[in-house]
Amino acid sequence: MNEALLLLWVSMMRGRSDGGQKKRLIASVCVVALFLCFLYMYYDSSSQGASALEYGRSLRKLGSSYLGGDDEDTKQDGSVSNEEDSLVVAKSFPVCDDRHSEIIPCLDRNFIYQMRLKLDLSLMEHYERHCPPPERKFNCLIPPPSGYKVPIKWPKSRDEVWQANIPHTHLAKEKSDQNWMVVKGDKINFPASFGAYLLSSDIIAMSLAPNDVHQNQIQFALERGIPAYLGVLGTKRLPYPSRSFELAHCSRCRIDWLQRDGILLLELDRVLRPGGYFAYSSPEAYAQDEDSLRIWKEMSTLVERMCWRIAAKRNQTVVWQKPCEAFSTYPRTYDLLHAWTVFSDIKSKGCSVEDLLLEMDRILRPTGFIIIRDKESIVESIKKYMKALHWEVVASEKVTTGSELDQDNEDGENNVVFIVRKKLWLTSESLRDNE
Repeated sequence: MNEALLLLWVSMMRGRSDGGQKKRLIASVCVVALFLCFLYMYYDSSSQGASALEYGRSLRKLGSSYLGGDDEDTKQDGSVSNEEDSLVVAKSFPVCDDRHSEIIPCLDRNFIYQMRLKLDLSLMEHYERHCPPPERKFNCLIPPPSGYKVPIKWPKSRDEVWQANIPHTHLAKEKSDQNWMVVKGDKINFPASFGAYLLSSDIIAMSLAPNDVHQNQIQFALERGIPAYLGVLGTKRLPYPSRSFELAHCSRCRIDWLQRDGILLLELDRVLRPGGYFAYSSPEAYAQDEDSLRIWKEMSTLVERMCWRIAAKRNQTVVWQKPCEAFSTYPRTYDLLHAWTVFSDIKSKGCSVEDLLLEMDRILRPTGFIIIRDKESIVESIKKYMKALHWEVVASEKVTTGSELDQDNEDGENNVVFIVRKKLWLTSESLRDNE
């Protein structure tokens, strides 16, 4: 193209005079030379840009093929792929070895042995969480066991699961005397299950056990749809907030509650609600040999120091109750308290109504109000304490059975909304100080 322009200009200049045309000729030559330089630079830079773009595309193709992506810059739907996506998102992941089909990365005993962690076995540290470093993570898909089937749905799963899903039958032999699990064909049945059957009574039970030689008992519970968690009472707190549970049950209990001045009992006390229970089933509760008697005596001393009391004891099981605790606040804190069936609940649990009334009086400010909504018989029993508490009745109204406000009443007894006010009263010493 540059040569064509040059030849065209030369043909037009022939036959003209030399005079002032020479000057114009020189000026024209300079202009054309500048124009040709411009064209050269323009087309050269364009070709270089195209080459750079093609080079970048080739790099993206190389990265995409390395990560298992598409060969082209477009997705299957025709849209242009994001450069970041093509460099980061993998098309597939490798499958882990079959022996890792039940791996729990932070509870892997093989990892603990390989890393030679210095753990105190007597404190159960080897059953606590120990997560692998980044370079030891399992960046692969965990395969299901051979013959795996879609789990049986609840509530049928409460009583049976597929054997192929958890191919471990040694517990059926080891716990055959307890009739806990029985292998029948391609299924495993569970004739006796205390926690699972509590669900029908609107009680949710959370099973807790370490990843020990009986590790699959938690796995069976989860396969059946029963709440369960792999954990241990060791050197760390349980992963539950304080005052989470009404009852703790240690069946065939082999936990050393006496270690470290009863620190495990203190942890149990932390997760139990005030008035909660601890059911302890162990030979120490009934055996008469010297060692069992010693353990029972020392454990009884520990719970007495925690102000627990024996609620019941029969055969090999003893039930302790945690003490009816005060609210964590100063006296005279609130202007209004609302107790909706609270008194019925504590009475059904054998707790003291007087203790609750005194605690409510402690945290209520003088001239403050209390709204009590409860059964009529409960309200009538509360009225007997009005004079002793220096409370006065403001209002009392029955709630008709069957109304929207009485949906929680199941025994047909009318509910009552009872409103009282705390009087301002002073001791004789306070009166003298005021005078």
